Amino acid sequence: MIQPTLLGVLGTNEIVIILVIVLLLFGGKKIPELMRGLGKGVREFNDAKTNVKKEIEESANDVKNSIKE
Repeated sequence: MIQPTLLGVLGTNEIVIILVIVLLLFGGKKIPELMRGLGKGVREFNDAKTNVKKEIEESANDVKNSIKE
């Protein structure tokens, strides 16, 4: 069965309506602050993901080196 994505379900009209509602709720001055916070959150998530990946690779290399010795 095909799983539709969120944007696949929403049409252009629905997206425009959602954007207008967000603009009315938060105002034009608050939206850049919200986007800045969202960007910081995404950046922190990606940094954490990279750190976890690096730690796993280092542990795997340590295990390989200890087996060779």
